Parts: sequence; C-alpha cells; structure tokens
Amino acid sequence: MAYIDYYKILGVDKNATQDDIKKAYRKLARKHHPDLNPNDKEAEKKFKELNEANEVLSNPENRAKYDKYGEHWKHGEEYEKAQQQQRQYQQQQHSYGGGGFSGADFGEGEDFSDFFQDMFGGAGGGFGRSSRGRASGKFKGQDIQAELNLNLRDAAKSHPQTFEINGKKVRITIPAGVYDGQQIKLKGYGNPGVNGGPAGDLYITFNIPVDPDFERVGDDLKTKIKIDLYTAVLGGEVKVNTLEGSVNLKVKPETQTGLTVRLKGKGFPVYKKEGEYGDLFVTYEVKLPTNLTEKQKELFEQLKNS
Repeated sequence: MAYIDYYKILGVDKNATQDDIKKAYRKLARKHHPDLNPNDKEAEKKFKELNEANEVLSNPENRAKYDKYGEHWKHGEEYEKAQQQQRQYQQQQHSYGGGGFSGADFGEGEDFSDFFQDMFGGAGGGFGRSSRGRASGKFKGQDIQAELNLNLRDAAKSHPQTFEINGKKVRITIPAGVYDGQQIKLKGYGNPGVNGGPAGDLYITFNIPVDPDFERVGDDLKTKIKIDLYTAVLGGEVKVNTLEGSVNLKVKPETQTGLTVRLKGKGFPVYKKEGEYGDLFVTYEVKLPTNLTEKQKELFEQLKNS
C-alpha cells in the first residue's frame, strides 16, 4: 500500500487541531462535492480522498494510529507483533543455523520484508500456513468505508435505512441531527478476518450537500425572505418556510433590509437529544417595486419632499 499523506490532502500540518481538520475538510468537500462538479472525474477522485483523510484524522484514535504506523495504521498492533515475531525468527536463524522460517518457505527471492509488505499491503493477509504446519496468526479483517448521501430534510428526522454489504443486509436507524462529514461505525460488518480473526468494521460517512433554502450552522438554521416595500414600511405578516412547514411571521413597521429575527426552536434537531432544537434565523430582504405608474411616482415624490 503506497503511503498517503492525509494531512497534505486536507492542507493542514501534523499539529492541526481537530477543529482545524474539521474546517479544512468542510471547505474542500464543498469545493469538490460531486453535486457541484457533475461529470468531473478529478473532483470525484479528490472528494473520495478528502473523505478518506477525514475519516482517519477526525477520529482521535485512528489519527493516533496513523501518526504512529503510517499506512499500516489499520493493523498497527498486529503489525507491531508481526515485526517482533520477525526479529525473533531472525535471531533463531542466527543462533540455531537456520531454524524457524527459511528463504525456501517463502519462495525464491522473497525475504521477510517482502512478506510483511504483502501481509499488510493489500486485502489484509496474515501469517501463512504451509503444508508443514508453520505458525499462523489471527488478524482482524479490513474495515470498509461507505458513504451515504442525505439531503438536509432527511438529516433532520430519524428514519430507517437498509444497506447490503458483503452480501449482508444491514438495517440502521439514522438519528435526527446528523451532520455533514459525520461518521458512524458498525462493528463486525467489514471484510472477514484472516485465519479465524474477527471481521472488520463498517464506517459510514454522511454527505449532506448545500441546501438551496437553509444554511446550517451547528444546530441553527439561517434563511432569507423577501418582503415588499409596503410591508417593510407599514408592517404586516409574511409566511416563512421551516423544516416542519410554514409559519406566519409578523413584520414590524419600518423594517430595514438585512434585519434578522430569530424563531426559537425552529432550527435543526440536536443530535441524539430528543425534543431539543436549534433556532431559525430569518433575514429580511426588502424588494423595491418596479414598473411604477406615474401616479405612484408622484406619491413617492411627495414623500421625498414632505
């Protein structure tokens, strides 16, 4: 497996905070998201690399393993044990004149380093078992990375979802409030283990593209609504869309364009906190009238000169 520098992919250094990593991922993921770059293979490839890097570095445990073991991070502990066994066998060969594994066991021209590279480089091998019954180790199967696209409204409600992974049907309930880039782990739904080892895990990353109506900021939502000049000046009532339908909002007289009001509890549901919601922030945009009649222009002139 070729070494992949996840820090370089996200454009952060190795001392970056978790918040730095999160911000870098969100910025680049939006830029290279397939929905914003249709039929762009390079953007699709970059997006996959970003998700892979984020899956590792956004998880403190995985990040620590990656920092220590590099490309072998998924099998770090097994890799360390295997290296220790390699050293022991080499010492045995030196001490007892070739006891333990010999070059012939691995095939012409193959040495220990090649064996260990093959062992960890692809589908996840383990110590082989020859017809002479040499020792074998149990290794956890490789993890599987999957992505699930949700729109903002789907992410705002708990709902079941069914997948098929490795021939197995997996049914999960997606909790309301999941966020873009969030990852969940399903233990034991990855690739089968080696030599009787446990199966790997399934990691699902949620992709939530930009919504045309709402901007999500944490658990809050932001939206804009246009009001006509007359409502802005005299006051009135407008309908505002929320995730749960429309509500009537009173507009105060002399409302200025750019004014923002808060609708408490009309934002996004808080993840795994039933009954808790963020707020909805509504910003007014005053729409000026067009195609005025001569009479209307006269009235505006009177207002101007009064």
